[in-house]
Amino acid sequence: MTTLLLTHPSALNHATPLGHPERADRIRALNEEFGHEKYSMLAREDAPMAELGAVTLAHPMEYAEKLREVVPDEGAVRVDADTVLSAKSWEPIMRAVGGAVYAVDEVFAGKISNAFVAMRPPGHHAETATPMGFCFFNNAAIAARHAQKKHGAERVAIVDFDVHHGNGTQDIFWSDPTVLYSSTHQMPLYPGTGARNETGAANTIVNAPLSSGDGGTQFREAFESVILPRINNFQPDLIVISAGFDAHRNDPLASLNLVEDDFAWVTGKLMDLADKHAKGRVVSLLEGGYDLEGLARSAGAHVRTLMRA
Repeated sequence: MTTLLLTHPSALNHATPLGHPERADRIRALNEEFGHEKYSMLAREDAPMAELGAVTLAHPMEYAEKLREVVPDEGAVRVDADTVLSAKSWEPIMRAVGGAVYAVDEVFAGKISNAFVAMRPPGHHAETATPMGFCFFNNAAIAARHAQKKHGAERVAIVDFDVHHGNGTQDIFWSDPTVLYSSTHQMPLYPGTGARNETGAANTIVNAPLSSGDGGTQFREAFESVILPRINNFQPDLIVISAGFDAHRNDPLASLNLVEDDFAWVTGKLMDLADKHAKGRVVSLLEGGYDLEGLARSAGAHVRTLMRA
């Protein structure tokens, strides 16, 4: 049993404007990190293309088809102020979905212990029928729904430690008692959601916002006192991680002060709960992280913890 790394060269082809933080260099930095000898025991596969039907687990088909039609033949188009579709965006978008779905299949088949999907663009800001915040389809939501539909998972926990609140994931599961969405994030900050009193119609939304300048002490306290007990009580059959690394102290888009050890710590805590309730099943999906060195080192710490290395 091992950890599976899923990525694909097409992730480099989703073009964003010069100076845009969500850029291909993020994947190049991760590729360099995971090329080191200490990751030699990682299983590695290409993230497969998803069928469009997979997207409809979390989004209307009309929305998915309309988005596909918007992809330009050349150049790029903006779908909102900071979310861009380029001529070669569709393949990495669908491989990000496909990687999430395939990772779920592999952990439920018992072929691997857990997986990290290193694809872009990210997904957690994508609402039911609205692309935003660099995101088009909500990969974490699709993964959770796929686990339920194909593998009979009764309860799925999605844990989001990106510095920005996953408004899309919260939107999709607001009224769903079978999916627990929990998030630490900086407030106030884009997208403006994620207050403590946003608990969902089924009380399965758990927000533990942090303040500008907070670091590992406050982050760990939020998990220990709020999020981990809720996950433990929920007893999920799968844990999906929205793994954003932009809460790192060097990230240019926010002002939390996490370091690599904090990401390793929370990964270990989530693995402990997965071992207890979900036969160790963890699927982790790349979200944010825009300082290249901070991203590479933090994702490395995350994956080495998944590897139990």
